[in-house]
Amino acid sequence: MTATLIQRALPASGAKRARRRFLHFFPDGFADETYLSWERDYKWEAHQQWATSLNEDAMRAMIRAGQFAELAAAAVRLESRTQHPMLFSFEKMALRDAVKTTTGARLFANGLYEFLHGPGEMEKKFTRWCEVVGALPRRQTRVLTWPLVTVFGFLAQPKIHLFLKPNTIKQAAKRYGFELAYKSKPNWTTYASLLDFAKVIRKDTRDLGPPRDMIDIQSFMWAIGSDEYDGMM
Repeated sequence: MTATLIQRALPASGAKRARRRFLHFFPDGFADETYLSWERDYKWEAHQQWATSLNEDAMRAMIRAGQFAELAAAAVRLESRTQHPMLFSFEKMALRDAVKTTTGARLFANGLYEFLHGPGEMEKKFTRWCEVVGALPRRQTRVLTWPLVTVFGFLAQPKIHLFLKPNTIKQAAKRYGFELAYKSKPNWTTYASLLDFAKVIRKDTRDLGPPRDMIDIQSFMWAIGSDEYDGMM
């Protein structure tokens, strides 16, 4: 599939510009070798590592054994091993401090398990997860940030969950012409709006691959919104 064939008109000018920007870097869309190297492969590898060591059965066994600190440490370690870590250093430090105590580790481990594998609607589970993260013990740096509440769902369940890095995602939505209902404090309304944005992108880019999962969607958003790519235009 060539860029010439891919570049067909979309109804919104913002979407067309975003599409051209993505294809400027990755002419073969989601199958582009450079795209796989720069964006997809390391995220997929992190997901595979999560699926091996922190799948539902493994998490349940660790919780039953009271290995809350071990579970929390494993989750942080998997994110840190990615080629391009998704959390800022201050977020990692805040989380590590928060789960050093028995109470913090138990809150995090049980909360993450319920978010990923508990019963109920996504809205209630996401809202409860934000409450759990907000209740973690902290020193000076806040723990409740968008990257922190979304990164583990993204790594564990990339068919369902999406990673939100505020500045980049807001810029991506602006360039695309999507009205993102953004608020700085993590909340369901914003996250649901982000998932709606993902649905729009999935529909508009179905001929570029199509997108396999939220890794492709997040990578598309990153390519059109990140200042890292601005410097390469």
